[in-house]
Amino acid sequence: MRFTITGKHIAITEAIREYAQEKTAKLPRYYDGVSQVEVIVDSSRGANKVSVEIIARGEHGIVFVATEAGDSALACIDGAVHKLEQQLRKKKAKERDDKHMGQGSSSAGPTQL
Repeated sequence: MRFTITGKHIAITEAIREYAQEKTAKLPRYYDGVSQVEVIVDSSRGANKVSVEIIARGEHGIVFVATEAGDSALACIDGAVHKLEQQLRKKKAKERDDKHMGQGSSSAGPTQL
């Protein structure tokens, strides 16, 4: 999985880079199709405010985006990763349900002649 991190109006320290990489490394556990993760840390929202946007790109052009704003970059990374995990779980469950939709007996019951 490819990982990139970008800072806008903020210097990305090694601690932030490692923390973001550690947290986003778990995303393929929730959805296998994730091949690229991009983290954007932006400090231009005002005094002492940080926003984090995580973009996860999957197979077949599927894109998942989660944003979080707050006082600490690490806390924002946690929140954004949590939101992304929910999106990935929902997508995987939907694909799993769609895969098994046509099998089995119909829900209409037996037909009478």
